[in-house]
Amino acid sequence: MNIRTLCLGILFFDDVTGYEIKKLAAEGRFNHFIEASYGSIYPTLNRLTDEGLLVWREETQDGKPSRKVYSITDRGRDALFATLHEETRPDIFKSEFLFVCLYSAYLETDTLKKLVSTQVHRLREGLERLQSAAQQCSHPGSQFAIGYGVALHKAAIDYVNENKHLLENSPEIWPDVAAQ
Repeated sequence: MNIRTLCLGILFFDDVTGYEIKKLAAEGRFNHFIEASYGSIYPTLNRLTDEGLLVWREETQDGKPSRKVYSITDRGRDALFATLHEETRPDIFKSEFLFVCLYSAYLETDTLKKLVSTQVHRLREGLERLQSAAQQCSHPGSQFAIGYGVALHKAAIDYVNENKHLLENSPEIWPDVAAQ
């Protein structure tokens, strides 16, 4: 997926600003798909507009500059649906946590405890966000995507809790982070 598809996909559901696209991609219901920066979103919105796939309207705001609110056109919907028929690429997974785990034999016990505890905490926060989103969503495709994310987060939490002893030869150092 690319920024172009992300923008079209977000605009398929609602008219939004570039700022709102960034927020949805960073923290909202689209945050598990692709990284998006303002530096990539705004040029993409301009190109999509030039290609007739989007239109925008100016909205005035009290005490603030006007803002551009983008809408997808029929041509934009067609372009989105054409992209949805293309074969997807393999998922990309990158993790700083796993990088540090590679060097666990060279880290102090307290550092390892904090590393694992922080990771489990982050996974639980992500799980809670997804579960909250699932309660607010009735669209089957969204339910599937959110459910997939829930399953991955649960599996990661279980794996870390069941295998944290591999990071250190003395498993008794580990508190039960499952209860945290």
